[in-house]
Amino acid sequence: MKSNTAIQALNESHEKPWLDLWKGYQAFYQTKIGDDVTRNTWTKLCQAQYAHIYGFVAEVDGKVVGIVHVIEHDSCWTLKPYAYLQDLFTHEAYRGQGIARQLIEHVHTYTQVRQCDRVYWLTHQDNIVAQSLYEKLAKKTGFIQYKL
Repeated sequence: MKSNTAIQALNESHEKPWLDLWKGYQAFYQTKIGDDVTRNTWTKLCQAQYAHIYGFVAEVDGKVVGIVHVIEHDSCWTLKPYAYLQDLFTHEAYRGQGIARQLIEHVHTYTQVRQCDRVYWLTHQDNIVAQSLYEKLAKKTGFIQYKL
């Protein structure tokens, strides 16, 4: 599948397939994000004034089958910003074909050009399938997230 997969910057023409995948992502994590937050997220992902938040889509034969979102932010530990890969989702019918890997690798290449210090992300402790990919691509840091 890799040869007919294209990674593109998220843009206004991707709204409908993005929304379908965004809802699938929420279903996967058994959560519901409000329509107001979804609209706000979409706006930020597609408007140049929000240069620190952006996304990409993976297309197979012209069909959007994967999404990834990135938020760049300053750090007290480095001179360069970090790139937080916040959301990564591939349509169920296209999993296991290297699409998530391609999205992550694209983000890594893109953020190197933008001179980010690193790309990092979180995943749920029970998402074993994703972790098997992530452990091939990146170093597990050992940090545990807490939330108030």
